Amino acid sequence: EIHPVIGSLNDPSTYLATAERCSVLITAAEDHSNAESLDKMTIEGLLGVGNKGPQPKTFICTSGVWVYGDSGPVAVDESSPVNPVRLKPWRPDHEEMVLGASNVRGIVVRPGCVYGRQGGMTDFWFAGPSKGQSPLVVGDGRNRWAMIHVDDLANGYTKVVESGRSAEIFNFTDRSRHTVLEMAAAAARAAGYQGPLQTTPLADATSKLGLFAECLALDQHVDSRKAVRMLGWQPRHGGFVDEVDTYYAAWKAYRT
Repeated sequence: EIHPVIGSLNDPSTYLATAERCSVLITAAEDHSNAESLDKMTIEGLLGVGNKGPQPKTFICTSGVWVYGDSGPVAVDESSPVNPVRLKPWRPDHEEMVLGASNVRGIVVRPGCVYGRQGGMTDFWFAGPSKGQSPLVVGDGRNRWAMIHVDDLANGYTKVVESGRSAEIFNFTDRSRHTVLEMAAAAARAAGYQGPLQTTPLADATSKLGLFAECLALDQHVDSRKAVRMLGWQPRHGGFVDEVDTYYAAWKAYRT
């Protein structure tokens, strides 16, 4: 079971006392209205309690594959140079804060686009079609996202903690290579949408979504073999398209 501690990123005092008593600290929350400063404040606060309570502490910083930028068909791994998206240019600096910490076992996790359960990054592929509208696809849809099921990602965190490793970066992505248009089309069919699939030019999407639209247009191929080799991690889900009917049912149930 768990013991929920209701807190706020804006007020570290709501959770730091609990963090002192924990042996594992994980940052996995974000306030999109003030993401950079709040993320930095959260990391600094948790590093500040690194020497208190159970020792040694493991600190896992959740980043993401968007730090690689647009890689195209060439696979990138943890040794590849970063080129973060304009929406989150600060992420590499925050990763270094954790990796360079001397009072905790600092680990950076870079998940792919998360799917499963309530939807994650695939939410809008179900939302539009469930209302008789085409799913949102930015660009021509021939780009590919690096994907990961939420349960496989959770298992990745567990493997990281159990490893006892420090100052390492791990990608967590599945092996699927479907295009965004193929995944969106599968989601639309699962939601019962029978109309034509329409794509949205990047310029038009940017006018509505800002820099987030550029993230949706990324073309990435992210290698996670380091996690397989060093942690013994293996994704159990083959990809979003494989079980799309289940993912739609879960998404729909979450909103009922």
